[in-house]
Amino acid sequence: MQFYNLKKYKFFIKFSLPIFFCFCMQVNAASSSHTPRCILSAEAIIFDRVGTAKYTLVERVPGATYFLNIPATPGDPALNSTNLKQGFCPGFRLGAAYHVDSKHDLLLSFFRIGDWKSTRSIGPDNPLDWLTMRAPGGFFQTQDFTYQSMTWDYSTKLYNAELNMQKKFSNVITMFVGFRLLQLHENLQGTIPPPDLIQPLWKNYLLANIEYVAWFEKQPGTPAPEYPPFWNTRTTNNLYGIQIGMIGKLFKYKRFLLNGLIKIGGYLNHASESTGVSIAKIVYDSGASANHLAFIGEVDLQCKYQITNMIVLKIGYEALWVNGVSLAPGQINETYSNSMPTSVSTLGVSSNSHVLFHGGSAGLELSF
Repeated sequence: MQFYNLKKYKFFIKFSLPIFFCFCMQVNAASSSHTPRCILSAEAIIFDRVGTAKYTLVERVPGATYFLNIPATPGDPALNSTNLKQGFCPGFRLGAAYHVDSKHDLLLSFFRIGDWKSTRSIGPDNPLDWLTMRAPGGFFQTQDFTYQSMTWDYSTKLYNAELNMQKKFSNVITMFVGFRLLQLHENLQGTIPPPDLIQPLWKNYLLANIEYVAWFEKQPGTPAPEYPPFWNTRTTNNLYGIQIGMIGKLFKYKRFLLNGLIKIGGYLNHASESTGVSIAKIVYDSGASANHLAFIGEVDLQCKYQITNMIVLKIGYEALWVNGVSLAPGQINETYSNSMPTSVSTLGVSSNSHVLFHGGSAGLELSF
């Protein structure tokens, strides 16, 4: 089940919620009680994304180094994947609840956030250095010409669906158990902008240094085609599992209500990754998938204000921690290049990373 398909969002919104709404209206009309039987909610959310797998993406190697010797020459780290901080990103959440009886409720919710994005560039330097990215198996990439930088783009998408049954134990404590599906997608891409004006044929001369490259780029040459990114990794995590949780009424005064919530759950994560590596401007693809155990923990703090008997305004803060997932930078160490013959293979899927999402929400509830 892939929630990132926009057509499936439209189906969910246009069909699932109206059917649920009509069902609740019929139940409400048949009931002699004035207690609300159904609640629909819609919220705007904005989350920050914190943490990723660590890998050095760009090193500076002295420009006097021969091109032949770059793989074996130590460099100074210039950019790490942990520097690609994506910041805050908006999204939405939809929810529906059905009041089964005085102690039990059935809850359905879905949220989506995407895309978190971050872009960082290193260079061009003055004085000139080699800008270098290295990977297992001897792979290395430099800028093609001195006017170029080395740029990395990092993006993330998050989707979440839940179905829970909750039971009220007292006026203060409510417990629940349910099923959760969470999808986490990432893309990490390395490029060397701006595009080449001529083909980098200087790479056939292995004793070239950066000064030679600066001389070569001023000479007439064969126009260059549009080259692909030199590195492109995509990861997908599908987490399926059971969660338990508790809602506590922390404070109530007239129309104001403050609730606290905690959720924990163990999950099966079906993780997959695909990587395209450009060697001599030809892309070699590799990929793998694996199943791992994962954990999700969540805490929420929510304030509600009863505007009318049917409408509630709510604002809140929440934090979602996901452990045991495959993040795009973590797959670089699992991607191995060979030179004789030239090929790229995947050693496995690294699923030992964790990430934190946290931020605020605001929306309305309609009860009937």
